[in-house]
Amino acid sequence: MRRFFAVFATDKPGMRDVRERVRPNHRSWLRSAAHGVLVRLGGPTLAPQCDAMNGTLLVVEAEGIDDVMAFVSNDPYMQAGLFDRVEVRPWDWSLGNPERRV
Repeated sequence: MRRFFAVFATDKPGMRDVRERVRPNHRSWLRSAAHGVLVRLGGPTLAPQCDAMNGTLLVVEAEGIDDVMAFVSNDPYMQAGLFDRVEVRPWDWSLGNPERRV
């Protein structure tokens, strides 16, 4: 059974150039069907002043957490060493889920 997962990733300090350089490949990876993980929502997190990207937030749909972990491990951002830490949590998308609207 497919379920939703939230992916929280925080950039290492001083990696702005890496993020900008790798971003096109990262975005292609997110849109690819090859990995079997469907990205439902996503975007960069921002510094408090909203003037710089400092991480990534994704909501994905997958068969299991192992699939999500493999997806994250093969993300070009991860391959480039951008992230300081990544957390993946199973998530019950209830509020705002277009498939659960009555």
